[in-house]
Amino acid sequence: MKLKLNGFLVLLLALVTQITFAQERAVSGTVSDNTGLPLPGVSVLVKGTKTGTQTDFDGKYSIKATPSQTLVFSYIGMKTQEVKAANASINVKLSSSAIELEGAVVTAMGIKKSKKALGYASQEVKGNEIADTPVSNFADALSGEVAGLDIQSFGTLGGSANIIVRGFKSLYGSNQALIVIDGTPVLNETNNSSDVTTGRGGYDYGNAASDINPDDIESINVLKGAAATALYGSRASNGALVITTKKGKNAKGIGVTVNSSITIGSVDKNTLPVYQDKYGAGYGKYYGANEDEFFNNQFDINGDGVNDLSVPFTEDASYGAPFDPNVKVYQWNSIFPQLPGYGKATPWVAAKNNPNTFFVDALTTTNSVSFGKSTETTTFRLGFTNKMQEGVNPNGLLKRNTISFSGSQKLSENLTVTGDFSFTNNNGRGRNGTGYSSGNPMQAFRQWWQTNVDVQEQKAAFFNTGENITWNTNSYTDLSPIYTDNVYWNTYKNFQSDSRDRYTGNFGATQKVNDWFNIVGKFAFDSYSEIREERIDVGSADVSDYTVTNRKASEINYDIMGNFNHDITSDLNINGLIGYNVRVNKNNSLAASANGGLVTPGLFTLSNSVNPLTSLDYNKVDYTKRVEGVFAKAGLGYKGTYYLDASIRRDKSSALPVANNTYYYPSVATTLILSNLIKKDWLSFGKFRANYAEVGNDTSPYQVFNTYNVGAAFNGSASASNPSAFNNPNLKSETSKEFEVGLEAQFFNSRLGFDFSYYKRKTVDLITPITVSNATGASNLWLNGGDMENTGYEAVVNATPIKTSNFSWDVKVNWSTNEGIITRLAEGIEFMQLASVGGGITLGGALNEPFGTIRGKDLVYHANGQPIVNTNGYYKLTTATTEKIGNITPDWTGGVKNTFKYKNFSLSALVDIQKGGDVFSLDTWYGYSTGLYDFTAGTNELGNPVRNSKANGGGIILPGVQADGTQNTVRAAADDYANPWGYKRAAQSQHVYDASFVKLREVSLSYVFPKDLINKFSLENLSFSVIGRNLWIIHKNTPYSDPEAGLGSGNIQGYQSGAYPAVKEIGASLKFEF
Repeated sequence: MKLKLNGFLVLLLALVTQITFAQERAVSGTVSDNTGLPLPGVSVLVKGTKTGTQTDFDGKYSIKATPSQTLVFSYIGMKTQEVKAANASINVKLSSSAIELEGAVVTAMGIKKSKKALGYASQEVKGNEIADTPVSNFADALSGEVAGLDIQSFGTLGGSANIIVRGFKSLYGSNQALIVIDGTPVLNETNNSSDVTTGRGGYDYGNAASDINPDDIESINVLKGAAATALYGSRASNGALVITTKKGKNAKGIGVTVNSSITIGSVDKNTLPVYQDKYGAGYGKYYGANEDEFFNNQFDINGDGVNDLSVPFTEDASYGAPFDPNVKVYQWNSIFPQLPGYGKATPWVAAKNNPNTFFVDALTTTNSVSFGKSTETTTFRLGFTNKMQEGVNPNGLLKRNTISFSGSQKLSENLTVTGDFSFTNNNGRGRNGTGYSSGNPMQAFRQWWQTNVDVQEQKAAFFNTGENITWNTNSYTDLSPIYTDNVYWNTYKNFQSDSRDRYTGNFGATQKVNDWFNIVGKFAFDSYSEIREERIDVGSADVSDYTVTNRKASEINYDIMGNFNHDITSDLNINGLIGYNVRVNKNNSLAASANGGLVTPGLFTLSNSVNPLTSLDYNKVDYTKRVEGVFAKAGLGYKGTYYLDASIRRDKSSALPVANNTYYYPSVATTLILSNLIKKDWLSFGKFRANYAEVGNDTSPYQVFNTYNVGAAFNGSASASNPSAFNNPNLKSETSKEFEVGLEAQFFNSRLGFDFSYYKRKTVDLITPITVSNATGASNLWLNGGDMENTGYEAVVNATPIKTSNFSWDVKVNWSTNEGIITRLAEGIEFMQLASVGGGITLGGALNEPFGTIRGKDLVYHANGQPIVNTNGYYKLTTATTEKIGNITPDWTGGVKNTFKYKNFSLSALVDIQKGGDVFSLDTWYGYSTGLYDFTAGTNELGNPVRNSKANGGGIILPGVQADGTQNTVRAAADDYANPWGYKRAAQSQHVYDASFVKLREVSLSYVFPKDLINKFSLENLSFSVIGRNLWIIHKNTPYSDPEAGLGSGNIQGYQSGAYPAVKEIGASLKFEF
């Protein structure tokens, strides 16, 4: 009997199963918007199950479901819709929702909020717009994308980037935006030396932005104003980039994503010097036995008893003899016994390979793989990315490996734990030397060079001998370099190397107390350790050296927050939080250099130092800084139309005096949803917003009390001295007070829209070093010595001029302007100097003047506005070196992005624009005198070479007037380095250029393969893209250089010295998911 019963049950179960399968069938259809256009990427989910899919490019979907089940259709910006799967064919129209139109974004302290309720300006950039861009520093991909965000990169391999939101607000403090990754603030300093930032040489090692893996980014929300960042308190003055990383996705199994890309780069020839090829080595007729010839003729080079013609080996200019292939001259390749041309004179001709042939093609490869899954209780994603980048300078290489993990686990109905972690290993070799130093090849290439020197012959000489075979020797018998090394010796012998390991992440738990209140605890950390090695080998023009720096830095944050969100009535909502934060920053570094040079060539260790190391050869930094913050925020929402938010934060900093180390930072913001009040079909969404907030910019440690500098012992006795800058026991934090209003709207089902903002910010108590009398024992005193006011406008316009079932055209335009005026300086101070740099230039600001003024000598102008020409034919210059000759701040910046989509193809192009701003070029300041550039060997209005003597019809007539106001007719000589164009006769103002530009920043073409094709290979998605970056400088005013080139990140901008060329990149990527 029991056996029969079991058999009956099995039969019954089989029958039920058969009936169930018979009921389940494929349901398909098309999802469109309320205008009938198909919507790709709509989520289609069988309610109550894990079964789901997405619509393809044509809005089509197919999913298995029974007639009794419900399909849920959801799409950002549209109302979620549920439909019974009663039919096998279901077409759905999703309607726009003013409430959901702008979606949710992540704001300060990791708070997710509907964008429509925000009372301040923010702008979101999706991760695919960054990951698909061939950049090593994610910030570079934001250039031209966001109104009010200025990204300044400087053309060096792995170099730093300035990430500036709404202009410079601090004179000496950091102006870099705060970067927050999944709630973890990260360290973003460069730790570049002061020599790098002032143009005196060194290496740009980049900042934290270069450690962030673009492939891990899901989205970036740029918080622009003080109200947006007020919850960050004493570090909120500069805006914030809130980065959300990718998480696991809902899928049948573990989802796998593989992305592989390759990019090739080459220098942009329009940003390189155009060399003249008519004259060679020398500064003029200053050589020979009587010092009146172009060549030396007083030496017997080949030992035959007859004096020979030889180049002036010590000279690093090209204002010498005109080239003549019939003249044989002894040059650098004639005086080294190691070379095959030793003892042989060669024809006097221009080099076949000028310095522009030094550069090689860059190559970047990126390969990443990630695994992820999301269920109702568990979410995880594990990713690995390898990036290798070879620069356009030979021997330049960066390697980066990143491992990232994010996960969450619902331990119970009310308790969820989360974790995010990433490890990044960076290894660099041959980073670009910067500024005015022998480590920067562009310093010689742009300023000091002989056009008769063939770079490829220099290359062969180095690789054939392994020695510093330079063209710039002390003499024909003393073959050591006097100023300039063989560029390949510098590249392969005097290179730097570095390695950095970075750990970033957070662990947290969320306890749900009830439906409207939860408690969040979080531990966040960001730490790195690095080693930097810099080398100058024995036999170089500079004294041989080895410098090694070990640095460890960390930031740890402890947070606990209580969050509430409660509907008091159906129309009234109250939300907010209260929290406590402890931040601890630690920095420990030790740098050591050889004393007196190195003994053994090629051995780079401190033990190889000529002299024993003393305390003067070490530089140690060790500090801990602690900030405690208490914060609260409350918000009201009424009928989804009226919103009011207020917050307060109190910070207590260990870096400030005990009696003055606590500050309060309030904010208030209000929002009015106009589209809920103006019910018109043409108005999809409208919002007015206004806010006021106060935020801070805390000071660095150890600026309160003076400490002695301990020197090396002498005869057994210790020595110590005052610091160069006195600290201040009464120092206060910088505070910014900002008011902002904004208006945004979308029209005609979001086919046209805009977002406009106006802000006015006053930053008080700027921390500045004030010059004091040397009798005090120091040269500067740290003081709250100034105030500054920033005023700006921002606008974003979006439009979809064409949208059909197969084709769409989207346009996004952003524009912004910012003006920063210094409104107060300490008593007795007329000009706040940021830096004094090469070429007689000072950078800074004066009272009631814009920040970033460039000062130097100017031309003297007549009352009629024309420059005055002296009786010798050269311009009359001001005697003062403090004339205002430029300003680094642009008049405005903007970007235009067009995106075209046709079926599975997508084409986008971004044009990046800057109007105004100035830059001084040390390269043309010196290079025009040394005669490197093409126009210095041109012809005048008579058709004669300008380098002819005036007696032979040479020289030029400078435009301008004589002292009496009549037109200038006096000819200026241009037959040697003391010409009218360069450092001997010109004013610095003649080398200040308008830094405006229009650039085709990015072009991308992508194709998404059809689902019916890739499903045959068990793939979920497959796409192929071709991407170009910096392909075309459509307009610029800076001669022979990229207007964006500079010294590296920091406040000292508007200065070029040994500027590197722009690099054009083109590449391809393949991405697939299964």
